[in-house]
Amino acid sequence: MDTSGAYGGGKAGGAFDPQAFIQKPTVIVRAVCWLFSVIVMGCISDKGWYVKKTDNEEYCVYNDDTNACNYGVGISVIAFIACVGFIVGEYLFEQMSSVKTRKHYVLADLGFSGFWAFLYFVGFCYLSNAWGKTEFPPMGTANNMQGAIAFCFFSIFAWVACAFFAFQRFRMGAEAAFAPAYEVEGTVGSPGGFPAYPGAPDPQPPYSDPPFSQQQSGNVEYTAPTY
Repeated sequence: MDTSGAYGGGKAGGAFDPQAFIQKPTVIVRAVCWLFSVIVMGCISDKGWYVKKTDNEEYCVYNDDTNACNYGVGISVIAFIACVGFIVGEYLFEQMSSVKTRKHYVLADLGFSGFWAFLYFVGFCYLSNAWGKTEFPPMGTANNMQGAIAFCFFSIFAWVACAFFAFQRFRMGAEAAFAPAYEVEGTVGSPGGFPAYPGAPDPQPPYSDPPFSQQQSGNVEYTAPTY
């Protein structure tokens, strides 16, 4: 099956252009998502935990809510792995010879990106609320904690952009699926512009010359009527 232009991709088996690949909007936005996930994960992992002197136990800086730190790190780790996988998928997308395979990839991209934008929205609200309740954060942790919240917020729009590009691809594929696969071409000389059946004689006009238009040449002999 010809996959030229299917779901926004080039024809399968084409030459790989590294420069064009890096400049693709889908790859750029996915790289931004990857970077944001690293920042959120790094901020929380570096300064998100502290040890209380009273019991020598580790607590999350976000209002001592362990789930808040685990949530921020968890969604960022999965986002990190997913971004690497989708960037590899972008490279393999041009090599997919099956339209169904491309469709499944686009749907997976659309579903995951939309869902992760929602999870980052929940994470932003969760961490912001927990940070607002933190009365005495350990010294030197404020910048990291606020940075994690800020990049959770930025990640929402980055993943929404990924979902938007995936939706555009899906719409292109859907429009191509319902496009007419043939064109009716008329044949010269066929009535109504439709091709004649094999072996049919060439159609002729009903009259080669207008009736009664021929004139006799020469002298016409007149015969008197008989009474």
